[in-house]
Parts: sequence; C-alpha cells; structure tokens
Amino acid sequence: MLLSGGIDSATALYLTKRRMGVRALTFEYNGLARRELGAAEAIASRAGVLEHRIVRLPDLKETADIPGFRPQGLPPTYIPLRNGIFYSFAASYAEETGAASIVGGHNGDDSRVFTDVSPEFFGSLQKAFRSGSQILRRNRLQIARPLQHLKKPEVIRLAATMKVPLDLTWSCHRDSERHCWECDGCLSRVRCFKEAGIADPLKAKPEKIT
Repeated sequence: MLLSGGIDSATALYLTKRRMGVRALTFEYNGLARRELGAAEAIASRAGVLEHRIVRLPDLKETADIPGFRPQGLPPTYIPLRNGIFYSFAASYAEETGAASIVGGHNGDDSRVFTDVSPEFFGSLQKAFRSGSQILRRNRLQIARPLQHLKKPEVIRLAATMKVPLDLTWSCHRDSERHCWECDGCLSRVRCFKEAGIADPLKAKPEKIT
C-alpha cells in the first residue's frame, strides 16, 4: 500500500484494510511538506497497519526544484517518472514481505495530467515486476488502483461514508503548521469538498499540530 498524507491514499487504505492486512509505504522526497509526512504517519497509526515504512529519497525532486527542467503541460509538483520509482520500491517491499498486491490511491482525475497513471503503464509495470521476480510471479502480484475511475469529489464522498479520518489528511503544498488555503493543493481541496457536498473537518475546527 503506497500511502501519502492525502485524501486519496487514506481512502484507498481504508478500502484495502477491509479485505486484507496492510503494510504502508511512504516516500519522503526533497521538498515534501513535513506535515504531509506527519499526516501519513497519523493515518497509518489510526488504520492499524501491520507496518508503516518510510523510504527517504532526498535527491528526488519536484520539477520546480530542478534547474532548467520545465516540461510543458505538467505542474511544478511533478516528479520525473515518479510512479516508476515509487512502485519499484513497493515491488521490492512486496517481494520482501510476500505481499500479493500493491495498492495505490490514484483517482480518475490524475490521468488528465500524468501519463504514469494510465492502465497501460501499470499493466506493463506489473508484467515487468512478475518477469523480474520469481517470488512476485509465484504470488501473482497485482497492482490495484481502487479509485481509478472516481473523480476527487466522489472519493471524498466515499471517504465520508467509510469514516476515513479526513481531519488527519494534508493537502497543502507549503511546509507550514496549517493549511495556507491559498496554494493549488488547498484551493483544489476546497473546491472538491464543495462539489462533494461534504463539510471539510479542517475548515470546521482548528487543525491539529503534529
């Protein structure tokens, strides 16, 4: 299970833990908001995962932090081939622990921006992992994306019905103690909660400081 501090990962985690034991994997890369890492740890603890492992990749950077790298049509938070990197670590973790599934929280809106969330990409990646590991091949490793056909407001509605701790999630792109409510991440959160018709618990009460 790939876990960030966001709403999508938290929702996918709660969906998955209904059916199987879950180990969570979070990546701490260059520029990651400290509060997002704290949110991932809090969500994993609340969900009661078997293990929450943090992989630190200090040299992995977002586009905005890479001098001279400005790919057209991609946001400044884009990380070059991010999912290829993250899922390779997850496959290694799955081989180590004997897991038969890797679960990611990508929603249906992600594919409009990122090409490394397409069915073709993950189909090829799953095939590569099986061909490169007799353990993963024997376990018939699957890459699952339970939210892939849902838009973000639909994910929020689903999360609310499952009692996902949305008050623990983190959406801000800035590294501060509280959401700034001005960056793209915050504005998207406000818009999606409004479209979902759900009250954001972070707007209803002061945010917790971890």
